[in-house]
Amino acid sequence: MAERNLEIVRQVYECVDQRRWDRLAELLDPSVAQYGTVGGLEEGTVVHGAREITQMYESEADAWDRQRIEPERLIDAGDRVVVFQREYQRGRHSGLELVVETAAVIDLRGGRVVRMQGYMDRAAALRAVGLSDEEP
Repeated sequence: MAERNLEIVRQVYECVDQRRWDRLAELLDPSVAQYGTVGGLEEGTVVHGAREITQMYESEADAWDRQRIEPERLIDAGDRVVVFQREYQRGRHSGLELVVETAAVIDLRGGRVVRMQGYMDRAAALRAVGLSDEEP
């Protein structure tokens, strides 16, 4: 089960990177929820539903001249996967480039993503799934 969940999460990242929105929707449970990044500007917001989430990703991708989120490390936490990721973005009009190391916790059930939560602080993501900063 753990390897299957890791592979599903890899596929989610590939779909976002390649802008394959229809395939992304297939990996998401119809009742999926994405929560705004803890410590980020959108903390406290929630987007519900596969269609709404794929539309949000599509809009965000269009807002940047260049945007890429690279998963650097996937950590199995049972029905949850912690992803250490590096985000690259370049503003469409400003040309401003950002590189940020963040994390996400992705919950899966029945082979589909049911919840996603971003974290500005990687250690906070580990703590959210019951792991310490020193693990794994």
